[in-house]
Amino acid sequence: MMYPYMTLNDDTEITHSEMKPDGRVKVYIETPDEKVCFRHAACWLPEYKWEEVYAYTDAEIEYFKRLIRNNAHLIIEFSQEGGITNASNF
Repeated sequence: MMYPYMTLNDDTEITHSEMKPDGRVKVYIETPDEKVCFRHAACWLPEYKWEEVYAYTDAEIEYFKRLIRNNAHLIIEFSQEGGITNASNF
């Protein structure tokens, strides 16, 4: 199950999984793109292991790395509570 976390101004969607039994959480980033359909990348927390990086520039990935590091504590918390909307009782 993937839960919505954030939508950026360029329609980039950031989602995350529930916490896996091994304590890991997958963060998935996806941006619509006219040429390649979707650019995407995945990061596993808490080890910040990046994989499946497709069609993002190095500068974009650096931006996402900072964004995920700054939000990791919230993402990990929400992954245990059914996502941000469940954790916030919306």
